Amino acid sequence: APGAVITDISHEVKPFYTAQAAYLLGAAYGSFPQGTVHIALFDLFSDAGPRLVLSQHRGHYFLTPDNGLLPLALGTLPERSWLCMQLLPGQTMSHWLSAAGSTATLLDTQTPEVIGLQEFTLTKLPPKPHTGMAHELEGEVIHIDHYENVVMSITKEQFDEAANGRRFRIFFSQDEEEVEELSSSYNDVREGYKLCRFNSNGYLELCINRGKAASLFGLRIGSRHNGIKITLE
Repeated sequence: APGAVITDISHEVKPFYTAQAAYLLGAAYGSFPQGTVHIALFDLFSDAGPRLVLSQHRGHYFLTPDNGLLPLALGTLPERSWLCMQLLPGQTMSHWLSAAGSTATLLDTQTPEVIGLQEFTLTKLPPKPHTGMAHELEGEVIHIDHYENVVMSITKEQFDEAANGRRFRIFFSQDEEEVEELSSSYNDVREGYKLCRFNSNGYLELCINRGKAASLFGLRIGSRHNGIKITLE
């Protein structure tokens, strides 16, 4: 696709960690104009029959493997999908990426129907958010940004549905730390104090006003020792 304008979003995704890749894709794609083609070069060989799938959602095109990434990024199945290719034995990432570039070039002037692609239903769906008991919601660290703010896998929609107006306590670092209220901005607390807020992408975020939450609390992407949970009264 020699005429394409390429915007590189990130190469900092933890290997094979779908939750972080999905978070970054979901947060980024809406900032681009409709008609943009988004290529997710992530965990292509997650199963024995890697596929290149074209999807369309809210005026955007996505070229992704069928590994559960896109539904998790969108929070739903895409509006339409088509199968572009299934890799044959011996074919590599280069074949997948070459086909993605060719498809992106064709989409500049043609529709998927004109190109002759076959309709396809994504087979890999994201796991549902885990809830412990009726009074508990569990999460994990899915991203840590440049300021070491910690993004958790719990969305505002999931929190509102589970809490339903009840009092809550957010625990992390193996229950050694907790927060009992949500803030709207960093300045709701004094410098050096911790807070939890829903960020602009709708995910629960742990921060320290002018500090580094990830380092201070020993939180890491994919760690089993983060111990993030919300108890509801």
